[in-house]
Amino acid sequence: MSDTICAISTALGVGAISIIRVSGDDAIDIVNKIFDKDLTKKESHTINYGHIVYKGEIIDEVMVSIMKSPKTFTKEDTIEINSHGGVAVTNKVLEILLLEGARLAEPGEFTKRAFLNGRIDLVEAESIMDLIESKTETSRKLAISGMEGKVSNLVKNIIDNLVKVNANIEVNIDYPEYEDIEIVTKEKIEEMSKYINKELTKLLNESENGKLIKDGINTLILGRPNVGKSSILNKLIEEDKAIVTSVAGTTRDIVEGQIRVNGILLNIIDTAGVRETEDIVEKIGVEKTLKKLEEVDLVIYADLIILVFNNNEKLTDEDKKLLEYTKEKKRIIVINKIDLENNLDISNLKNERIVKVSALKDSGIENLKNEINDMFNLEEINLGDFTYLSNSRQISLVKKAVEISKNLEDALNNDVPIDLLEIDIKEICEILGEIIGESYDDKLIDTLFSNFCLGK
Repeated sequence: MSDTICAISTALGVGAISIIRVSGDDAIDIVNKIFDKDLTKKESHTINYGHIVYKGEIIDEVMVSIMKSPKTFTKEDTIEINSHGGVAVTNKVLEILLLEGARLAEPGEFTKRAFLNGRIDLVEAESIMDLIESKTETSRKLAISGMEGKVSNLVKNIIDNLVKVNANIEVNIDYPEYEDIEIVTKEKIEEMSKYINKELTKLLNESENGKLIKDGINTLILGRPNVGKSSILNKLIEEDKAIVTSVAGTTRDIVEGQIRVNGILLNIIDTAGVRETEDIVEKIGVEKTLKKLEEVDLVIYADLIILVFNNNEKLTDEDKKLLEYTKEKKRIIVINKIDLENNLDISNLKNERIVKVSALKDSGIENLKNEINDMFNLEEINLGDFTYLSNSRQISLVKKAVEISKNLEDALNNDVPIDLLEIDIKEICEILGEIIGESYDDKLIDTLFSNFCLGK
């Protein structure tokens, strides 16, 4: 990381300002070549007015912020050039910086350097990405919680406890004559193992809420043609996004929309009606619906199916197939068209969440939202009370650690010698270390940061 990188950190387009960020050992010297004030004599963390000048030509009137290491985001000398917003002028400043010796940064390279230089750990880095991608106020707060190191501190505390126990075991084995060193008993290891299990299991359980906050609830609206799926979608998102007609099979494809329920994003997908059909276009729509159904199986935590029936019609074979297909999933059964005569027998639908609506009359839609709210306990989600894992990488590693801690308990129950328990304890430490980036694979790091935007 001896070279100096630069990138445009704001979106290209017409605006008041653009920010070009430069970081590295030569950042100050490179920018100094094209700035009409001597930056080498400026104090750190100051902003300086002047012009970018190249080969005698004034390129732009700018403000230049100078921040000297180590008190910067990357822990390197960092310059931020605030130029006028606009594609031509911003690109010109960037071009000149590249000509003067800087290298164009890779996506996420500024954050990657912050991580590699010890400014942030891996959880905090991933939280930065979460903050950039946050779509709701709740998900923004969740990302900030991660950046403040809530998960990191919990993981580090567990690692510290494990390291101390392991160190004691080794001293007990190698220097049994030392009387001042605490003797590690099986009872002590068992106590520690239960503590780890409790904390990590709690973390996993609470992370279900974290996924809800971050990704939202992926929701499928399913039902036969002409039961009112598209009407319900339109009423939920308060937008005429799906075409609604009295003709069965109007929706030939997947239609998507989003709403917020208590600060949680609901990702709603309206599907083509499931039925046997000879219509080629409608058949493609039905196939896409069934494929989407398979994809929902992949949602780990929060997934919801809104199954729509027609109050005016008897339960059909297609309805029964959908009931059978979705019986293992979280679902809400919606009885639509309650403004029409009741011909639907739902006496067999016991222990189901049922909401009766009339999309035409705009009746019962709020009840549906309330049912979703109750189903996922959205009102109980309180960021101040929970610590969340924000992605599948973190979750899978914690699950591994929990599994090994259970193996540790089994070993204790089977009277395995204490010195052999060191192996499991060290493995838990290594796995938890991967979460915060104390040990990592270079390929993983490259992949992770490549998902960041350019200039971050």
